Amino acid sequence: MSHSLAKLEAFLAVRPELALVRVREAKGSTPREAGAWMLVGQDAIFGTIGGGQLEFMAIEQARALIAGEDAKAELDVPLGPEIGQCCGGRVGLDIALLDRPRRRALIEEMATLEAARPSVFLFGGGHVGVALAGALCLMPVKVTVVETRQEALQGLPDGVERRLLAMPEEAVRTAPPGSAFVVLTHDHALDFLIAGEALRRNDAAYVGMIGSRTKRATFASWFARNGGDAALLERLHSPIGGEGVRDKRPAVIATLAAAEIATALFAQE
Repeated sequence: MSHSLAKLEAFLAVRPELALVRVREAKGSTPREAGAWMLVGQDAIFGTIGGGQLEFMAIEQARALIAGEDAKAELDVPLGPEIGQCCGGRVGLDIALLDRPRRRALIEEMATLEAARPSVFLFGGGHVGVALAGALCLMPVKVTVVETRQEALQGLPDGVERRLLAMPEEAVRTAPPGSAFVVLTHDHALDFLIAGEALRRNDAAYVGMIGSRTKRATFASWFARNGGDAALLERLHSPIGGEGVRDKRPAVIATLAAAEIATALFAQE
């Protein structure tokens, strides 16, 4: 699951001796960007700077630093054959013991990042909704499941916000700018109402509706009859996840849809 402020604080609470590894500079093709970081303890790590031999080297130096051994505070690593990687870029790392000021700064940094996470609203807590909520929880997003049925809000992953609303389209109207909306309720008429509301949000990052080509065509007719601008239909992802894979199992649909949503939210970063 994606790292949250609560997980960071829990990790820090039981590990007084830690080293912070941060990517100072990233040139060319590299596993992570400048600013990426990880915490290293003698028995565990939190976060990642990209894995592979680069990360192994950083962990070794960080643990040596914790143990009071001679260790490098800076690494300048070419990602080539000499370390068994072929990215071709170059990474500069800073390694430092995590003192109290650094702990406070890291918590503040995580809180700021968490507050800036984009929101994804899932309308419907059925099989695909639950599977998609689980897939999205692996990403740095805020996931909210909106339902008209109390029982459908049970069994969702930890960290998912639950909203029970008689008029779920209200959640579309009050959502933050740049939100993603995924419509997969138990009722096609309700799907149309929510999808239509979401398409009218010019600041929506993504609008998707589960279904088929026939359902999309039926929605297009409904949307036109209800004063919808036909040009807005170009923004509708339906079926969600595309049609390249015909497997209809909830986990497969959720995986494809999660990738589609991630592309919409993060492609421009």
